[in-house]
Amino acid sequence: MKYLFLGLAICLEVLGTSCLARSENFTKWLPSFITILAFSGCFYCFSHAIKEIPLGVAYAIWAGLGIVLTALVSVFFFKQKLDLPALLGIAIIIIGVLVINLFSKSSAH
Repeated sequence: MKYLFLGLAICLEVLGTSCLARSENFTKWLPSFITILAFSGCFYCFSHAIKEIPLGVAYAIWAGLGIVLTALVSVFFFKQKLDLPALLGIAIIIIGVLVINLFSKSSAH
C-alpha cells in the first residue's frame, strides 16, 4: 500500500506540473483548477506513503521519478527537445532511484 500511495503521489505531481505549464500564470481556469487539485492529492498521498517509507527515501523516489516523468511529458506532449546533457542527467536520476530501491537498507522493503 505504501508504494501505491507513493506512485499516486508521483503521478499526481506530474499531472499538476503539466497543467501548471498550461495554466498561463493561473489565468486559465481549468488547468489552474487541475493543478491545485492534483498537488493537493499528491501531498495527501505522499503523506500516507511516508508513514511507512523513510522520508529521505520516499522523497528521493518521488522527486527522481517526478523529474523523469515530467521530462517525458515535456517531450511527448509539449514537443520540447532534450539534449545529451539532459538525457545523461535523467539516466543518472534513474540509476540513483534504482540504487536506493535495490541496495539501500534504508528503503524499508
